[in-house]
Amino acid sequence: MDGKRRSAGLVAIVGLVAAGIVAGGYIAGCRGPDAEDTAADPDEGGLGVYRQRSAMETRVGSRSPYFDELQNLEARKKEQLAAGEAYGVAHDFSFTDRVTESGITAVHQIVDDAGRHWKPVHYDHGNGIAVADIDRDGLLDIYFLTQIGANELWRNRGDGTFEDVTAAAGVALEDRISVTASLGDTDNDGDSDLFVTTVRMGNVLYENLGDGRFRDISAESGLDYVGHSSGAVFFDYNLDGRLDLYLTNVGNYTTDERGRGGYYVGVENAFSGHLVPEKTETSILYENTGGNEFVDVSSRVELLDGGWSGDASFADLNGDLYPDLYVLNMQGDDHYYENDGGRRFVEKTEQLFPKTSWGAMGIKFFDYDIDGRMDLMITDMHSDMSENVGPDMETVKNMVWDDDVLQGGDNNVFGNSFHRNVGVDLPFEEISDEIGAENFWPWGLSVADINADGYEDVFITSSMNYPFRYGINSALLNDHGKQFLDAEFLLGIEPRLDSRIEKVWFELDCSGEDAGHPECGDQTGIVAVNGVVGSRASVIFDLDGDGDLDIVTSEFNDRPQVLVSSLAQLHDIHYLKVRLEGSRSNRDGLGATVKVHAGGMVYTRYADGKSGYLSQSAAPLYFGLGDATEIEKIEVLWPSGTEQVMSAAVPMNTDLVMREPTE
Repeated sequence: MDGKRRSAGLVAIVGLVAAGIVAGGYIAGCRGPDAEDTAADPDEGGLGVYRQRSAMETRVGSRSPYFDELQNLEARKKEQLAAGEAYGVAHDFSFTDRVTESGITAVHQIVDDAGRHWKPVHYDHGNGIAVADIDRDGLLDIYFLTQIGANELWRNRGDGTFEDVTAAAGVALEDRISVTASLGDTDNDGDSDLFVTTVRMGNVLYENLGDGRFRDISAESGLDYVGHSSGAVFFDYNLDGRLDLYLTNVGNYTTDERGRGGYYVGVENAFSGHLVPEKTETSILYENTGGNEFVDVSSRVELLDGGWSGDASFADLNGDLYPDLYVLNMQGDDHYYENDGGRRFVEKTEQLFPKTSWGAMGIKFFDYDIDGRMDLMITDMHSDMSENVGPDMETVKNMVWDDDVLQGGDNNVFGNSFHRNVGVDLPFEEISDEIGAENFWPWGLSVADINADGYEDVFITSSMNYPFRYGINSALLNDHGKQFLDAEFLLGIEPRLDSRIEKVWFELDCSGEDAGHPECGDQTGIVAVNGVVGSRASVIFDLDGDGDLDIVTSEFNDRPQVLVSSLAQLHDIHYLKVRLEGSRSNRDGLGATVKVHAGGMVYTRYADGKSGYLSQSAAPLYFGLGDATEIEKIEVLWPSGTEQVMSAAVPMNTDLVMREPTE
């Protein structure tokens, strides 16, 4: 742990309320290791020790108490613009939030445990977002999830605008507290089926009928588990050509009391639940036996993970074609399971990943340095909750807890981890500090080549919302496989459109049912309480068909961001999109490896469908090709073992469909 800043004044997330860190709607007494005894006056501005303002204070005085946060953002922008002058990667383009122009009016709505009755409970993890070509018109559509109200399906019109087709599709699920969505062709009929997880209201499988409508087949499919479910990953674990499903379950964090909207009220000590064995909910592996029928085979294949897991992903790390599984644990050690020929899973965490993030949230396998091997990046939210740091400490890229407070001792990474693949059966190298992979309050990561130079970049949704301060989303540009460069201010992602960082979070009837609420203070009548905005999940895809990649976010208690890139308008970019169509393999080609030879380089993508935190999408693989002027060859290794090579001339800037040979 040499070179890392140790966490001072440790306050574990399990004790936020009891320790008085959260009180009366504000976060007080924020200190770093070099802090003075007295917190800085929030009206002084600057980047010193920071006291989190009460959301209630938004009603007092002539300016927003978040004014200083805007000043901080401007200061950070200035610093990043100066640093960017030395960057050796393309960054002279920007993203603009065009949610209004897109026509999308979806608004995420939260349960009261994340608002008027805030408590540290897993509802604050929010929801995912997923994309797929639902109606097979060649355009990617978007499925937004929410906690309260209806989920929404928005059809892509192809011109940068979308239309709401939720009612016609029949996928609103307005009577559930949804969490995540995964899209995959579970019956191999050529269209994407939809799986949605919920909190104690039954998970749902929708069969795509192919005409824009979906049919709820949850009960007959066997996927209607009732519990505290989170992420869901489609993959073909036994290589029989059908998509199986791995369902991650967090653990029991609710009571039987029902709140407004029907949600199950969270327990007061949710983040100590992993210390109570009775609260464990083992994650589940479902085998697809055909005809959209699934069977729980977790015990049979010896895959019984009891961690508090929010998500998982897969990759073939030992080269035997069978997808291996990495399961996140948001409150402890992650676990890596090697797939033994589709017969069983063998845990090999210590052998391959000697250190794992303690509070893992997001996961992505990708070839960071273009050596043909899948590296692994993990985002870690809960470690950042160990102490209430201000924006000065947020800029510190490394920080650790003392060994004696980490589960497992010295085998944990405090913060994001980046594991470099150095070869089959060799331990991965953890290099997060060396390459600048850290950020603050991260949820999920989406990986894609947003500047089309051939190296995949990272977008990370980050925030905590009410009653915390504002947290920025992060854009990390890949500097030729050597390091990540901070670029969210350079690219116009931060500050947000119109410098918007706050909104009305909830309203209180301080003369009625909410009298006595800490945010009422001495006020009466209807009182609006503000909180900061923030993202939870994201997808990256070419939403307007111009060849560059755009970003759509899932916000917490707010409208989405539709961040449209100007790259294609400013540069003559070179790229290739590859859509996979399996025959012997699963129809989506999940688990296939695609290599594109262009300009003397070999670019590798692994088809896993992971699109960010809590989501799996059915989207084409995107290859930025930098300065290459021609594509020499394309290779596909299908899950079936079929090797396909296309050596014929393939034009640049096309959407290529690779169909698996039937023999």
